[in-house]
Amino acid sequence: MAVVEVNKNNFEQEVLASDKPVLIDLWAAWCMPCRMLSPTVDALAEELDDVKVCKINVDEEGELAQKFNVMSIPMLVVVKDRTVVASTVGVQSRENILKLLGK
Repeated sequence: MAVVEVNKNNFEQEVLASDKPVLIDLWAAWCMPCRMLSPTVDALAEELDDVKVCKINVDEEGELAQKFNVMSIPMLVVVKDRTVVASTVGVQSRENILKLLGK
């Protein structure tokens, strides 16, 4: 499944109403660690059928960044049943992201 770009207009539908756990990558274009993490997140989006993978650009979606209390990026958040169940900050290995997802 492809990565879904999330903004305040589709957040409810794509994240909160999802019947699957959602991995959210909060990032910014100027952030080098974000760019380092992006290929791993993109690959997981293609490989995992039971997880929806979304990205939120914190520069464009400040309201959503505030909702997740973003203090530094990249930040990964796992939302399940409308609730944040896990989060981490910084570049993560594939293995750590899978652990974050409970796999």
